[in-house]
Amino acid sequence: MGMKRTGFSLGLLLAALVLVAVPAKLLAGPPPEGGHPALKEPRAAAAIAAAEQLGDAFVAVAEAVSPAVVNIRVQAQAAAPSGAQGPGMFFFGRPFAVPFGPQQQGGQPPPVQGAGSGIILREDGYILTNHHVVKDAVRMDVRLKDGRVFEAQLVGKDPATDLAVIRVEAQGLPALELADSDGVRPGQWAVAIGSPFGLDYTVTTGVVSAVGRGGLGANEIEDYIQTDASINPGNSGGPLVNLRGQVVGINTMIIGRGTGIGFAVPSSLAKRVSAQIMEGGQVRRPWIGVAFQELTPELAGALGNGTGAGPKPAPSQGALVSEVVPDGPAQKAGVQPGDVVVRVDGAQVGEGRDLLREILKKSVGQRVRLRVWRNGRYRTSTMEAVERPQDVRGGTSGAPSRPGADSMGLQLEPLSEEQARRLGMEGATGVLVRRVEAGSVAARAGLEPGHVIVGVDHRPARSVAQVRQALAGGSALLRVQTRNGFRYVVLRP
Repeated sequence: MGMKRTGFSLGLLLAALVLVAVPAKLLAGPPPEGGHPALKEPRAAAAIAAAEQLGDAFVAVAEAVSPAVVNIRVQAQAAAPSGAQGPGMFFFGRPFAVPFGPQQQGGQPPPVQGAGSGIILREDGYILTNHHVVKDAVRMDVRLKDGRVFEAQLVGKDPATDLAVIRVEAQGLPALELADSDGVRPGQWAVAIGSPFGLDYTVTTGVVSAVGRGGLGANEIEDYIQTDASINPGNSGGPLVNLRGQVVGINTMIIGRGTGIGFAVPSSLAKRVSAQIMEGGQVRRPWIGVAFQELTPELAGALGNGTGAGPKPAPSQGALVSEVVPDGPAQKAGVQPGDVVVRVDGAQVGEGRDLLREILKKSVGQRVRLRVWRNGRYRTSTMEAVERPQDVRGGTSGAPSRPGADSMGLQLEPLSEEQARRLGMEGATGVLVRRVEAGSVAARAGLEPGHVIVGVDHRPARSVAQVRQALAGGSALLRVQTRNGFRYVVLRP
């Protein structure tokens, strides 16, 4: 009896939630005839009716959104892509990337064809999709739900977020609204619509599994919505929508196949990027010249025990600055490696991606105030966001640096000028990680040969003996330089 009462209450709750989003006409009319006699018992019938209303909500969303979703067929002058960005990581575009003509002269690979999805942003033919769907395209054909086909032209692209805008010559097209994805929360219903494996207008449902996902190494700017709504190759560029038919994300990639772990670019970010592309054909992104990493409890404790620490312990939340670009806005404003950013213009920074999110909301030329903790005291640094230089490494564009690692088991040696040049770190000084013992804590944590220790316990690393002495004390806070930038590492047995 208890289980029956629980199920009945859940059904009523779902019905109440769905009534907000489902048009009245979908709920009207007599119940369908037939069915198993046992399911006509009042309690079972009520629960089934509630579930059917939830299904009606999904039907309503699909019918409302699908006309503004397009299928994109691409011919690209490139070798057939593997579809993978990293181990177990797959983008959704071009699932049918196979040669369709004879081998061209000069050893050039023949064109390949593939497919993806997109959403109509404006009634005059602007369409948002993924950059990897249209990358290297020599021809793009867009097919609408009503069967019309248009050739599309590229308006602009933004590889850093894997977004692009294309356009077809048409008027009066149905368009979708990009919602404010800052309000999206895990557990909310999510509906994905696209063309997985070329199966046009496939509708799948699930929930938002997480928000603010990053550190995947797929793109320079990562702040994904994670969902378990089934998405597959061909879904790239298609919408992830809520029960009000608002686009909350642009489906972009998956981890593994058939895992139910997919990622979408948040609509708030997509809205800013697409607006700039439609206006000027390119994106001018604000930049302050820092890289950051997540502030773990271990790092916070190590920072709070640093030399010269004042009366206030390190905060438990914030973004740890791992690198400051020379002559960049942040350095000119006094920001230093080891600072912990806790607020941006009054907005609290609970984790590293909050810093990224808040900076990306700014415009080039806008003033930015960072509230930072350093050695036990808080201070405010004010700077002007400038346009991101084209020649900076990805880690210094206001994006997170690679995750930190904790451990021992290192073979160290002094870093020579020649070694620094070979490692692509010309001018670097410090101690070279020559070898990491297989199976050691260092290996499990991610320290690798070729990493350079440039600081130890808030001081520059000048010798192997200095680093060894710090490690002999039981724990040490290291600042490490890699090809991708800088990060802090707590080493503790």
